[in-house]
Amino acid sequence: MSDAASSGGTPHEPAGPRLPDLRASDADRERVAEQLRDAMAEGRLDMTEFEERLDATYKARTYGELEPITSDLPSHGVKVDMVKRQVDDGDPVGVDWSRRMVDGGPTSTGGFAFWSGFSRKGGWTIGRQFTAFAMWGGGEIDLREAYFADRDVEIRCFTIMGGLQVVVPPELNVTVKGFGIMGGVDDRATGLGTSGSPRVVVKGYALMGGVGVERKLRRAEKLRLKEERRLERLERREERRAAHWERTEQHRLRHEERHELQMRRHREREDRGERD
Repeated sequence: MSDAASSGGTPHEPAGPRLPDLRASDADRERVAEQLRDAMAEGRLDMTEFEERLDATYKARTYGELEPITSDLPSHGVKVDMVKRQVDDGDPVGVDWSRRMVDGGPTSTGGFAFWSGFSRKGGWTIGRQFTAFAMWGGGEIDLREAYFADRDVEIRCFTIMGGLQVVVPPELNVTVKGFGIMGGVDDRATGLGTSGSPRVVVKGYALMGGVGVERKLRRAEKLRLKEERRLERLERREERRAAHWERTEQHRLRHEERHELQMRRHREREDRGERD
């Protein structure tokens, strides 16, 4: 045992950098930014705080600089993971489907609307089967932030002189089936999702009504794209400002050169006058 250890001191640290000193990647910064956007959407941060922390996120170079940014956000504290998870090349934020799969039963197995409406959205849990019925009314089934108790989900939609809307994220595997009588089933979502996503089959039956299924961006993704556009506008503004400064500086230099040339000619004329 070393002297330091036996006397209660700090033993020598193992070779290699500690986690806070390791350099953070772009994906690490994007994960922190996504959690900030979620916190702002939930009302935990106002716009000023969000912008300040987001600016600090993109300036951070190490894990140690990233960790304090979300340390005071309940359920959103950032513990930067050394295990890099696979995400879509087209979506730097991506969806970690392993975290969206939960044990236990669903929070809702159906929705009913008669001269009224219902809505299932946010962080609710859907099970293997969900049945929706609307007569002279409407309902919304939003899976963009939902959790899944099963990897194979069937949503059955029945409507009579009413309407049902199913909203899914771009990353989800979706198949739409069904038919309408004096009505219709509008499919704008059938297609493959990202690796590991659940499989959702929507079956719609409409009598003088309609069932619509469409893909929409997640709230975090909308905020990310909005922030990207804002940063692009700021970048273009800085480029215009820099170009304006450069033109101003060039104008000043040309003015100084003309002034110097005039002064030199004036001195030459004075010198010739004195010699004459």
